[in-house]
Amino acid sequence: MTGWDPKADLHRYLKTARESLLWKLDGLSEYDIRRPHTPTGTNLLGLVKHLASVEFGYFGDTFGRSSGEPMPWFEDDAEPNADMWATPDESREQMIALYHRAWAHADATIEELPLDATGHVAWWPADSNTVSLHRILVHVIAETNRHAGHADIVRELIDGAAGRHNQDRLPNADDDSWWTDYRERLEQAARKAAENQPQGA
Repeated sequence: MTGWDPKADLHRYLKTARESLLWKLDGLSEYDIRRPHTPTGTNLLGLVKHLASVEFGYFGDTFGRSSGEPMPWFEDDAEPNADMWATPDESREQMIALYHRAWAHADATIEELPLDATGHVAWWPADSNTVSLHRILVHVIAETNRHAGHADIVRELIDGAAGRHNQDRLPNADDDSWWTDYRERLEQAARKAAENQPQGA
């Protein structure tokens, strides 16, 4: 196939996922980007902080290219899950800037190394911590898209905003009554299926 570049394809998917996640913060208050929306505390700015840390680790330390970026939330005395939320002293601007620096550091690794370049993930089990850049790209794309999906749901819970960055693929996106009816149809279908389920199943 002429012009096919596997690394460029993977890199493009990563860039798209990054932008999609950040887009979910647009137009929201400080409170809304920080407050927990699930019993386990999922919040938008925390997802940004976490994914910045992920990229610094996987595309930096794994390949012997440490960024030197201080990340106190990973120190031995840090509390569990400290990378999953922003403290009052960690501003939106700081966390977004951190993520942008992580992108730049990761992009340099991706551009400079071949897909078969070998690295070591120190926090993975010893029998599986030797990796290629290809594997790490796939891993981080999967993780970024997983958290972008979390952000999709959190943003919809906050103000009803839904959809993808620079793409409007929702049917009847501006018709609130259509969506109300649609959701009600789903609710009724779920209730009917539950009623039809045999006892004890």
